[in-house]
Amino acid sequence: MRLVVDLNRCQGYAQCAFLAPDVFAMHGDESLLYNPEAAAEQRENVARAVAACPVGAILLELTDEDMADMVSRDAVAGAGTGSGGSR
Repeated sequence: MRLVVDLNRCQGYAQCAFLAPDVFAMHGDESLLYNPEAAAEQRENVARAVAACPVGAILLELTDEDMADMVSRDAVAGAGTGSGGSR
């Protein structure tokens, strides 16, 4: 997973820093610091931070490895579900 932040668009609302503090941090009142190569275990927090940015300054790029990991997790999660049931 790779993050790109448009620092010209960022207005320093800091929603990302509240939602993913291990990835984003405010330096001063308006300066954002972030890790562009966030760890996979931060995916949910980063996704929430991206969605919460009021100016849409954060772009999340998923790599092929991220996509393969998501597909394999979905397959495992769906393996125990069946379409049966009682009527």
